[in-house]
Amino acid sequence: MTGPSSLAAVRKPYDTVAADHFAQVDPPAERDPLERVALTGPGHRGRTYALTGPEPVTARQQVEAVAAALGREAPFAEIGRQEAHAHMAAGFGAEAADAVLDVTGGDVNDEPLRVRDTVAQVTGTPARPFRQWAAENAPAFSRTASPTCTP
Repeated sequence: MTGPSSLAAVRKPYDTVAADHFAQVDPPAERDPLERVALTGPGHRGRTYALTGPEPVTARQQVEAVAAALGREAPFAEIGRQEAHAHMAAGFGAEAADAVLDVTGGDVNDEPLRVRDTVAQVTGTPARPFRQWAAENAPAFSRTASPTCTP
């Protein structure tokens, strides 16, 4: 389907890898209070926090959530590593493309993909699911509908 009710196709590698948890931490709603507590509250000096949303979300699920928030369709096509590499290398070089694809392809240990409750521990309020964040931020997405190929 194309036309006003359809967004451009999103083309991305490694659909089955649930990564980008930190993308679910909405800056004004979660990150700002977390930063305020960490910067002004006792016991946070020198600490580093790993931030994630409350659940793993694949690239396809992220696209579906944004499309649903906009009330539109967004076709998703998983592409192979070679095609993704060609697109990314054109923008920032072959070595960087290899490194990004290695990490986003799950070729590392699962620890970076583990869901954490850091937002709730520090602020007292749990991080929101990505689909809620997408719904609350739908106006920010409504101005863009170009094809993408990013990790």
